[in-house]
Amino acid sequence: MFSKATEYALRATIFIAQKGTEDNKIGIGEISKAIDSPPSFTAKILQALRKNNKIIRSVSGPNGGFYMTEKTRKLPVRAILEAMGENEMLDKCVLGLAKCSETKPCPMHSKYKIIKEQLIELFETKTIQHLADDTKNGDVFINNKSK
Repeated sequence: MFSKATEYALRATIFIAQKGTEDNKIGIGEISKAIDSPPSFTAKILQALRKNNKIIRSVSGPNGGFYMTEKTRKLPVRAILEAMGENEMLDKCVLGLAKCSETKPCPMHSKYKIIKEQLIELFETKTIQHLADDTKNGDVFINNKSK
């Protein structure tokens, strides 16, 4: 559904929301391992998430790393999609048609419209903190590798 970069961005943000605070910054190696992403690719993703301190923050140096504030943890998941440039994906036609509407629908329009509305609601009401909390009990995961 999303690009690989956005999938990793979602996972990285959840992981940082779980563990990263101003007092406990998370290094890129730990994030990369936790989300099963190559370190160089993870660095690019974190840069996009950090741009203008929108989602995550970082500090350089020996005690540096990545973290989130209480305010950014309360952002809706859609903020991650926006940071990764995939926000408009939720508004597009499922078949990629430029002009798909109620008056000129694609063959999947009526069925997908319901699903799309549910997805938009999910991404706008679920916060980053909700997802981080959901993973704490071990019933849901951000990495499929067994420990």
